[in-house]
Amino acid sequence: MTADDPEYEALLLRVAEMYYEGDQTQEQIGRKLHLTRWKVGRLLSEARAVGIVRIEIVHPRHRLHTQEKALTERYGLRDAVVVPADGAADDLELRDRVAGAAAHYLADLSPAPRTLGVSWGRTLDAVAAHIQPGWARGVHVVQVNGGLSRSRRPTSASDMASRLAHHGGGTVTLLSVPAIVEQDATRRVLENDRSVAGVLDLARHCGAYLFSPGALSRDSVLVESGYLTAKDVTTLADAQGVGDVVGRFIDAEGHIVWDELDRRTLGVTLDDLRNGNWSIAVVAGAAKHRVSRAVVASRICNVLITDQHTAAHLLEAS
Repeated sequence: MTADDPEYEALLLRVAEMYYEGDQTQEQIGRKLHLTRWKVGRLLSEARAVGIVRIEIVHPRHRLHTQEKALTERYGLRDAVVVPADGAADDLELRDRVAGAAAHYLADLSPAPRTLGVSWGRTLDAVAAHIQPGWARGVHVVQVNGGLSRSRRPTSASDMASRLAHHGGGTVTLLSVPAIVEQDATRRVLENDRSVAGVLDLARHCGAYLFSPGALSRDSVLVESGYLTAKDVTTLADAQGVGDVVGRFIDAEGHIVWDELDRRTLGVTLDDLRNGNWSIAVVAGAAKHRVSRAVVASRICNVLITDQHTAAHLLEAS
């Protein structure tokens, strides 16, 4: 008999009702209907297969797991972590949640990276605030892009990298140069300096990278630090820029949008991140939706740690 047979369909329905609604065991059902326990199990499986029974996991964490799997499949990621957004008062709280997840992810990496290349910014400050002593053993943290500020407000690059290294029982190597200089010639001189060249060589061969894409806005860290002006932001927007990765501004396809500015930028390149064994992007908030999509679509990262609203945006994007 098949499920098309009314009598067999009625049997499937009865067995399903007894098991799922009547809380009876397969053995109890078998005795009442004069069936073997094996037969009852097969009927229950068939009831699910033909749609008489539908089992749905409703826990919120399951929905996040579904998004994580979909992100890895859609964008070819090595891994994805999606953090719940429910109950978050604002983007600051959401960023803090995502940063906490990133700190846990670093601690759980196996094998732990011997060298970790890090960028800097508000999100990574939050990651460092969440990192726990003993998260690694003897890690060497390397700053991968310039961070000295030209303004009165200093950047947090050295503090963040040093905290990660201290709590990881290791050492830190800082890239003590500006993120962006005035002229291409200045960048070339700095890169040819033996000490700077040594740091850049370390940065390009890290076992893992940790960075946070930045939105293109007039209140970005690069503007606040004095590297960019409001006019520069307008120029980047006119060139279809959507944000920056380690200080390098990209469009929706992950291409550099202002070559002259990029030639004045010190640090690892986007291809260095693409070639990393672990290239971990940490990003949260609606303001970063466009740059987030550019990062994953152009394979700049292979691990994404984000919030569920950003994940939904990435999965809806064509």
